[in-house]
Amino acid sequence: QVQLVESGGGLVQAGGSLRLSCAASGRTFSGSVMGWFRQAPGKEREFVAAINWSGGDILYAESVKGRFTISSDNAKNTVYLQMASLKPEDTAVYYCAARPIWNPRYNTWGQGTQVTVSS
Repeated sequence: QVQLVESGGGLVQAGGSLRLSCAASGRTFSGSVMGWFRQAPGKEREFVAAINWSGGDILYAESVKGRFTISSDNAKNTVYLQMASLKPEDTAVYYCAARPIWNPRYNTWGQGTQVTVSS
């Protein structure tokens, strides 16, 4: 059974940092794209960042570029989202997701982890 499990969320003051982790299990994710998304209360889910598990190609949303860093540890089957200079508008539930590189739709999702940034 394919599973993604996020961790690392919490409460942090504006300007602070957090690192989210996404542990993948159940199959090899080689040939996959791993993404982070977030959903704030009353808003639609939005893309945050993505990384090609095999090739390392990386993409960021404009709103987080320069503040967030996505990375992967293939040996640990884990993807990270290092978040710095956090703002109250970064408050959301953060989800990890995976898709085959040939499929534009993410088809495997984690349960989410809450990030709250206080002003």
